[in-house]
Amino acid sequence: MSYAVKEMFLTLQGEGMQAGRRAVFLRFAGCNLWTGREADRATAVCRFCDTDFVGTDGENGGRFATAEALADAAARLWGDEHGRRFVVVTGGEPMLQLDGAAVDALHATGFEIAVESNGTLPATPGIDWLCISPKAGSAVVQRTGDELKLVWPQEGIDPAALLAWDFAHFLLQPMDCGDADANAAAREAAIALVLGDSRWRLTLQTHKLLGLK
Repeated sequence: MSYAVKEMFLTLQGEGMQAGRRAVFLRFAGCNLWTGREADRATAVCRFCDTDFVGTDGENGGRFATAEALADAAARLWGDEHGRRFVVVTGGEPMLQLDGAAVDALHATGFEIAVESNGTLPATPGIDWLCISPKAGSAVVQRTGDELKLVWPQEGIDPAALLAWDFAHFLLQPMDCGDADANAAAREAAIALVLGDSRWRLTLQTHKLLGLK
């Protein structure tokens, strides 16, 4: 199969347990929870998305004819640095496109593969680090992984119920509401929840604080 990529770039992982790591971000185009059309936002399951995943017109985006071509492009972005290569595969929803061939090709070029998914599709086997971020109103089928990242607050999600899922880490991330007052309220809500239940850990979008993509 071919792969539609919105953008691909070298940065630091900004969120979760892997925050601070040098990483190639590989953002696949497309999502199964929202078409990306502004007219559809009112009926979307995930209404707070802060990511442009539509099309292939982003930095180093395009359509890659083979898994090997996709992996080679990621390897060129990593360059000659000697540490273990690390790629964060995200979207949109990466499980719409990430298949066994892409996983094998990325591994063959030396990458450790982290994936950020909404969990509505089963995870492709062979992923090294799996982060699931559930969205209210969606049917999550992938309830195991390395970290669960809950954007908070979200109406329609009971955080306590998620703690029964099989994850090594449970992270709470304040929602980016696009408004300073609303963002402050989201941070306060997230902090209060973590202070009330130590099974959760606060995570921030540090790449935004640092001015990174």
